Amino acid sequence: MKAKDVLGRRGEQLAADYLVERGYTILGRNWRCAQGEIDVIAEHGGVTVFVEVKTRSGLRYGHPFEAITVAKLARLRRLSSAWCEAAGGGRRQIRVDAIGVVAPAGSVPVVEHLEGIF
Repeated sequence: MKAKDVLGRRGEQLAADYLVERGYTILGRNWRCAQGEIDVIAEHGGVTVFVEVKTRSGLRYGHPFEAITVAKLARLRRLSSAWCEAAGGGRRQIRVDAIGVVAPAGSVPVVEHLEGIF
């Protein structure tokens, strides 16, 4: 497995742990369909939360949140609709969040959570 894939998996695990520690229930991870992938799907207070996780080993190439583009947001909107349809449709309250993880080797990772990025 490539180093960036290992880092990404670590970031997703840190993000899931962070959410669970704050009372979220993890409904799914790495959900895929033809349109792409959702990193983490969780539930909190009756809201289904779709979470995009971006992980970096440092800030040399920018903050993790800088990698969430307008195109990525549009894809997340389509993916959240696809997941809702696959999960049985029906009306549900949804939200899309972002979690940025900066995890330098040998240091304590920093996890930041932005709620409702759209």
